[in-house]
Amino acid sequence: MLRSYYGAPFAVLWLAWLGYWIAAARHVKATRRREPIATRIVHVALMALVGLLLAVRRQPFHWLSERFIAPAMAAYWTGLILVTAGLAFAVWARICLGRNWSGLVTVKREHELIRTGPYRFVRHPIYTGLLLAMLGMVIAIGEWRALLAFALMAVAFLFKLKVEERFMSESFPDEYARYRAEVPALIPFTICGRRDGRAAT
Repeated sequence: MLRSYYGAPFAVLWLAWLGYWIAAARHVKATRRREPIATRIVHVALMALVGLLLAVRRQPFHWLSERFIAPAMAAYWTGLILVTAGLAFAVWARICLGRNWSGLVTVKREHELIRTGPYRFVRHPIYTGLLLAMLGMVIAIGEWRALLAFALMAVAFLFKLKVEERFMSESFPDEYARYRAEVPALIPFTICGRRDGRAAT
């Protein structure tokens, strides 16, 4: 577990990100279509488990608090760099989304398909950035509970991603099909489409 004075930079980074996220949420377009409540509940429940795993040192299963990465300054600095880079990437994506953003899976009125900034490299750069930041936490904390938190966050984002992909495909059928064929979902510079330009399945 990170000591308090070592953990302070991580706390500052996450709180700064959260503060920006809350402030930016006030200036968005009106919602035209919203995800079903059931999918929202699943996502919130998984993210709540992520928070509990990271925040609570004494887990009900003792092995969750055991280390699989030895404490070292190299791990600490690697984790801090990844958290900084991941949160910065997510903020960049949020800025590029502008008023099209929503914390829920939605389609906005006059919704636009954004392909600039980090959206040139991945279709869901906010998720990419947050997963990268969480990977940094795993390396810095070095305990199994952090790795489980990363896995649960990945599942939550993949679940949410599927709903977003369906919404975008229905809202921009031809344009989004080309986008899916040209740009990977989460990991930059990976092969995702077919050579004939049709969307990957």
